[in-house]
Amino acid sequence: MKNRFIVNIIHRPEMVPEYAEKVTGHGKAEDIGRKALLTESLDIFKTQQQLAHENGLKTTIQMTYASLFNAEAVSLAKEHHEKYGDEIALTLLGLPCNEFREKYKTKDFCIWMFSMEDKMSIVDDVFEKFHDCFGFYPESTGSYYMDAELINYIKEKYPSVKCAVATCWEEGPKAYHTCNNSWYTLMDGGPWAPWIPSKVNTHAPAANEKEDSGIVAIPHLSRDLLACYDGNGSNFGTHPQNVLRGMIYDSKTWEFPYFFNLVDQYRVLGDYNNGIAYNMVFVGPGWMNKMGRWEAPYELLKKSYSDGMAYYGELKKKGELEDMGMAEFADFWRAHKRYTEPECALWKDILYGSDKQIFWYCDPYMRACVNMDQGGAITDLRPYAAKLEWPVGIGTDHVQDASYPFLIQEKYRAGFFTHYAGEGTIRSAKICHNGEEVDLALCRTKARFEKEAKADGGKIRKLVLDPVDIEFEDLTVTLQTVVSFDEGSSSIKFERKILKMSDPDAEVTINEYMVACYGTTEYPEDMKCVKLFVTGKETRSIDYGYRCREEYLDDAGEVYATVGAIKTRVGLKAEGSKKVGYIKEGYAFSPMFTLGYTGTLKDKEVFTTWLSLARED
Repeated sequence: MKNRFIVNIIHRPEMVPEYAEKVTGHGKAEDIGRKALLTESLDIFKTQQQLAHENGLKTTIQMTYASLFNAEAVSLAKEHHEKYGDEIALTLLGLPCNEFREKYKTKDFCIWMFSMEDKMSIVDDVFEKFHDCFGFYPESTGSYYMDAELINYIKEKYPSVKCAVATCWEEGPKAYHTCNNSWYTLMDGGPWAPWIPSKVNTHAPAANEKEDSGIVAIPHLSRDLLACYDGNGSNFGTHPQNVLRGMIYDSKTWEFPYFFNLVDQYRVLGDYNNGIAYNMVFVGPGWMNKMGRWEAPYELLKKSYSDGMAYYGELKKKGELEDMGMAEFADFWRAHKRYTEPECALWKDILYGSDKQIFWYCDPYMRACVNMDQGGAITDLRPYAAKLEWPVGIGTDHVQDASYPFLIQEKYRAGFFTHYAGEGTIRSAKICHNGEEVDLALCRTKARFEKEAKADGGKIRKLVLDPVDIEFEDLTVTLQTVVSFDEGSSSIKFERKILKMSDPDAEVTINEYMVACYGTTEYPEDMKCVKLFVTGKETRSIDYGYRCREEYLDDAGEVYATVGAIKTRVGLKAEGSKKVGYIKEGYAFSPMFTLGYTGTLKDKEVFTTWLSLARED
């Protein structure tokens, strides 16, 4: 089946674009009503629209609050809607203008950071001003992030809204640090592709109609799912000037093949998602400033955008791309997706040319990253099953931090490669023989993606990893891992099978383990809310107290932990020979907890474990 590649191209006439006032002001006192700023911003918006239309592409015009006070911007939107079929939408970015500042007496511009009272007032102001200009309410809206309470209010008050830009993939501490610790948009842990957000937490997809917030959400930009995760995502996205900011172009020829490779990588994602691939471009005029940006002159900024639009236009002419407005796309998405249907991405390194390969999985119960460079270890895990209430903004416990908490996160909690003392978060396994121990996280491999149909119409998504050879002093073991995601089950299955042994009569010990904690940044949280359990013929438990305690139980039915601060229950179950379940408490220098099973494996045998997630109030 040929993949359907859907693209949203979103422009906004942001009359006071981010950063641009200081550039056009040339050292003058701040004046966000400066005529030169407003004129240049509108000219850039016109150029962006022209470049899309010249290539036969329609756009979504997200009107900003400031642009609604500009008669020419309003007139342009109406004209392009009639002439090119562009959707007229409304964004909650671009709030700053003299009218806004006079009313709200603030320089804040991130809608999710305001108090709920102000959010409602701002939404009403912006939506009613839009209605005054166009005679109807918009069908789509957006921001860098939109918290659940904000989405719920908008959907209730303005039911025409069916689509929104609702988060920025991995826009968290990594981006914060590369902006000199000054870009307070912390929103790690969300989906990278379209989803239907739950009413409780925007990042967590709805599992059913009852949880459905009533909109389809799309991410702010389509990011490189490997380079963005390893580094600053603001350099690696299908926004041409992001790529220039990352200096990923030929400085002599001004060519940037990486951008086209990134678009093509997104086209491939249809192979893993029932033939549907999605991509988006979301651009404000500040990026094409006449004074230049990111050490790049205006001519290069314009060329990058022109080349990007030309590539999308070429794909459309070949019948390999469908351009949609946001509201049109929302209808398409709902018609083609089940609530429990996951989004999958088997992603390869397209920036540095390495063999690194990772797999992303997202459904209403979890977001997980499987790293083949670490033997198929889970290196990022977000427990969406908890549907964690996480109010954001002034007056809440999270003024800026909108991230969905993790249980495992290798960038913020070390992963396998750790300091000489302590442990990092990871879900992996160790193979042991005669006092020697090899962690599969050290065994690089590759994977292929498979789907297996279920009787109920759902599917099991499988990662079949290439076998790895584990060499001990007197034994070589060839082992294969299969990681399975059973749709709707909130669990991940790991099968470790011995394919071959140099001594067919030998036996090895396997230690399946998960080291975890919780948090949204690099800094540790108070772990006293964690309780550990190992159950079977009896139950043994540990209330976390940083005291390095351990408990073991033969033939344990389950090992699990409850993490009170994020209302999450995470557990492991196992099936195999001589299994022993265990729990381990960490200590102050290594504030983690460990769940695990040990067992034995002989030639051609399999040891199977399941990781499961649930809400625990």
